[in-house]
Amino acid sequence: MASDHLDTTFVSVPTAASHDGIVSGRGSIAEEDTRHSVAAEPPMAVVADTEILADAPWELTTAGCADIISNYTAVKDWRLAQRLRGVPYSEYAAALSEMTAEMLVDAAPSIKPGLEESSWLVVKALVSSGVAMSIAGSSRPASGAEHLFSHRLDRIAPGAALHGHQVGVGTIMMEFLHSGEKGGWRDIKAALSTIEAPTTARQLGIDPEDVVEALTTAHEVRDRYTILGSGMSESAARDVAERTGVI
Repeated sequence: MASDHLDTTFVSVPTAASHDGIVSGRGSIAEEDTRHSVAAEPPMAVVADTEILADAPWELTTAGCADIISNYTAVKDWRLAQRLRGVPYSEYAAALSEMTAEMLVDAAPSIKPGLEESSWLVVKALVSSGVAMSIAGSSRPASGAEHLFSHRLDRIAPGAALHGHQVGVGTIMMEFLHSGEKGGWRDIKAALSTIEAPTTARQLGIDPEDVVEALTTAHEVRDRYTILGSGMSESAARDVAERTGVI
């Protein structure tokens, strides 16, 4: 955002592969009880030293992986918003975003602590996700209801868990809402478990009731149409959280 305001360029030098903001053309800004995605300047280059990234705390890398895996449901929300609300949609940006999520899920068994190869794979996916947002001119390719859920948790239980980890748990539930019992939520949950990312409220260090509250109020965070629509009832929120094993 500083680069955008100053009308200049910058080089992104990530020291941890913890989220796809390392190459995003958007900024997520808090304002009272809501968040806004605003224009920012994407970096002219990214310098990512995989040795440094591999030495970063493992939980930061798993948070980055979960943030990428969340692209699955973000793109589904984007398509839904395009069909129901006429939101501008980019097939290319959506395909790139989905590809990064699939790459991480498929590669989950080989992503391990301390391996430069793992860091290279994760940062490559994070950069691709950021590029997808730049192509779209929106955070839509990588931010849907699962991010609204995470943003609401930030207010209900501030500092309890990392953004990527909260988003990952949200993705499990949002995939269930999109595709039902036989959908791909189990594959998402298995991939997150494989890389040692949280899949339950307990693992996040969050009270189960906070998860239910976040689900029922997440739609209020941002003016963005998602699978949550105009909100979930408490009973429906509790049901999806229980059926996916989040609580």
